[in-house]
Amino acid sequence: MEQSVDIKAINERIKEESSFVDLLTMEMNKVIVGQKHLVEGLLIGLLSDGHILLEGVPGLAKTLAINTLATIVDAKFSRIQFTPDLLPADLLGTMIYSQKKEEFIVKQGPIFTNFVLADEINRAPAKVQSALLEAMQERQVTIGETTYPLEEPFLVMATQNPVEQEGTYPLPEAQVDRFMLKLVLDYPKKDEEQMIIRHNLAKTFPKASCILKPEDIIRARQVVKDVYMDEKIEKYIVDITFATRYPEQYGLEKFKDMISFGASPRASISLSMASKAFAFIKRRGYVIPEDVRAICHDVLRHRIGLSYEAEANNVTSEEIISEILNQVEVP
Repeated sequence: MEQSVDIKAINERIKEESSFVDLLTMEMNKVIVGQKHLVEGLLIGLLSDGHILLEGVPGLAKTLAINTLATIVDAKFSRIQFTPDLLPADLLGTMIYSQKKEEFIVKQGPIFTNFVLADEINRAPAKVQSALLEAMQERQVTIGETTYPLEEPFLVMATQNPVEQEGTYPLPEAQVDRFMLKLVLDYPKKDEEQMIIRHNLAKTFPKASCILKPEDIIRARQVVKDVYMDEKIEKYIVDITFATRYPEQYGLEKFKDMISFGASPRASISLSMASKAFAFIKRRGYVIPEDVRAICHDVLRHRIGLSYEAEANNVTSEEIISEILNQVEVP
């Protein structure tokens, strides 16, 4: 009985603390037409302190979305266009010699900000990609002999275009794992596209207002951690992750030779954190199986390695995840 009272108290608190979510979504929707999934994904990443990889053709408002989010949260934003000739120093910063002081001083790069948009991350060579991924993982940058912590909140949204494969360097599987979510964007619907035309042809383009401060986000992250997750839900998450590693144990023998490697423990952590953030966005103080199912594809799609056999049979990680969700017992 005590526990249910507890959950009731948590629920009330979460309801109160998550009141800004509706306001934030409303401000985002002023500027971004449709793309509900993108806005939700950005919010989950922001609240659970995770980075986001976005895949979609050019022109789907990827840059606009993160720029708008930075405006709403009153945070610093920098956009880095990745190119094949980019160097790690262009991203992190470098030591430059000051004649006035007669010594080397540090010039910090564009990574020293709250929101980073790494545009077309697969265009940059491995050295630059690993410099960014290290900053994402360690939340710090080393220039010369000094290590500098990065500001909080720190969110990287990297985009990659699925269209051109020439002159691109695919992200190594092990490094893709650093991204909490991989969102795949689709074209807008007809009525949404009509709305987009109107927005762009209007005398003034809609602008979002600043309604939050970075410290509000940091506080909200602590509250998200307090969202109640039952042991049954934890087991459900572990089962889903294990089903990607040992499909035959879950009645999915057909995928045994299709998966070259399954999701890592980082996937289980991300799935738990994202489920709590999703419950928070839905203004609920506890996680239900539907929360896990809602974000499962985004958390796992880039964490399952497909074998040649899967590619030969046109089996995608999306299909494997859907089958796992149908097969694993829901608590």
